[in-house]
Amino acid sequence: MKVLCETERLSIRQFELRDAPFITRILNDDLFIRYIGDKNVRTHEDAINYLKAGPMASYEKHGFGLNLVCLKEPRTPIGMCGLLKRDELENPDLGYAFLPEYSGKGYAREAAENTLKTVMKTCSVDEVVAVTLPENVRSNKLLEIIGFRFKETIELYGSENNLYEYLG
Repeated sequence: MKVLCETERLSIRQFELRDAPFITRILNDDLFIRYIGDKNVRTHEDAINYLKAGPMASYEKHGFGLNLVCLKEPRTPIGMCGLLKRDELENPDLGYAFLPEYSGKGYAREAAENTLKTVMKTCSVDEVVAVTLPENVRSNKLLEIIGFRFKETIELYGSENNLYEYLG
C-alpha cells in the first residue's frame, strides 16, 4: 500500500485491487454519472479492470493517478482524488469524486490541496488543469478556492466544459 499523503483527517493512497467494491459504488453514484460520466462499471470484475487499466496503469506510466481517499480513522473510503494524464489535454488534470454523504465537509478541498502539492513536487509537474461541466457549480467553486483560474470553455467528450489552470 503506497500512501501518497496524509492530513489531519485523511489518508490518501494508491488504489489496490481490494478497492474494487468501493470503485463499483462510487462510479455508480448518480452525481458521478451526471458530472463525470458513466464508466460502465457494474460488476466486481468491471471494477478490477477499471483499476488495472486506469489508476494502476497511470501509476506505472506517469508516476501519478487517481488515489483512494479514506478517513484516517476508521480508514473508511470516502472518495478519490488525483492527477490524470488524458491524451486530449496537454497537461495533467486534477480529478476528484466523493460519496454524497461525505460532501460539504471540506474533504474534497483537503484532498485536492494536499494531492496537488505532493504530486507536483514528487513528479516534477509544473502545470495542472481541471475540467468541469459548467453546471457543476460546487466543483467550479472548489477549483477557484484552491487556486485554479478559469481559462476557457472547451469541447471534450461531446460536451462543453470549463477548463481551469493551476500554476502552483
